[in-house]
Amino acid sequence: MKIAIVILNWNGATLLEKYLPSVTKYSQGADIYVADNASTDSSIPFLKEHYPNVQIIQNQSNGGFAKGYNDALQHVIADIYCLLNSDVEVTKDWLVPIKKAFTELPEAAIIQPKILDLKKKNYFEYAGAAGGFIDQLGYPFCRGRIFQALEEDKGQYNDIKEIFWATGACMFIKSGLYHSLKGFDEDYFAHQEEVDLCWRAKNEGYKVFYVGTSSVYHLGGSTLSNMNPKKTYLNFRNSLYSITKNLPRRKAFIIIGLRLLLDAVAAVRFIFQLKFKHCAAILRAHFSFYRNFRNMYKKREKVNFIQKYYTTKSIVWSHFVHQVKNFNILVKD
Repeated sequence: MKIAIVILNWNGATLLEKYLPSVTKYSQGADIYVADNASTDSSIPFLKEHYPNVQIIQNQSNGGFAKGYNDALQHVIADIYCLLNSDVEVTKDWLVPIKKAFTELPEAAIIQPKILDLKKKNYFEYAGAAGGFIDQLGYPFCRGRIFQALEEDKGQYNDIKEIFWATGACMFIKSGLYHSLKGFDEDYFAHQEEVDLCWRAKNEGYKVFYVGTSSVYHLGGSTLSNMNPKKTYLNFRNSLYSITKNLPRRKAFIIIGLRLLLDAVAAVRFIFQLKFKHCAAILRAHFSFYRNFRNMYKKREKVNFIQKYYTTKSIVWSHFVHQVKNFNILVKD
């Protein structure tokens, strides 16, 4: 089983200097690539001087996360791609449980390890935690992370479990599937394109797994922090994109209508919190969605859409009304 670890980089020389050593030290048997999105800092000179064995792929432009990986992976030959953020510190033998899972679970097409917080190592990290899920309205959340509530890692998720989506911070995917799905949707630019990719894979009959016996530490927020208005814009818009593309038509239209109402409530909530830029970001996300609706609708695949895609009817209701902060006590509908 040939694994290629591909780290997407844009002006991240400082991150490469800090976190690449763990990848090169603990990833025996894997090929390591840095896919550079037209950086203007010292990333390339740094790699050439200090890591001559790391292969460099130089993209012609910064097309974001989605296009960056799509362009780079055309030049990588492997059975399994590991898409790894540049701000991730890996651990000793982290690849062993992943390889074992791919071998023992032939139905597994995409896998993520446990994602812990590099700044607070006994807690799960926002981007992926212990595996991703969505509710009936398409809002994403994780085992170990519901909205901004992060759980402490007490071994409660040291398991192997089928999940709905795997984090783009550290995603293992069979190369053949990646290319058959035509990679990430480049119209997303960044954020939630991994949710869309996993959703499309599940609609095709593939499975996504979390392997809690492999751990990595993610810094998070290196590109955009969790509360950056641009991230708010991309998350709200791209979530609507995924619903449009991946649900049966009638169900998609109903959920989009409900989402527009709930997103309006979120915008009002931001106003009361005096976060006016985030309110504006939601409005811009909706206008962008309206402009691009026809294009997204054309991307709908002619497949048997999975019917049971959600874990709970409303994570918003569970969290903000019932104050649920822990996945294991989440009421499953």
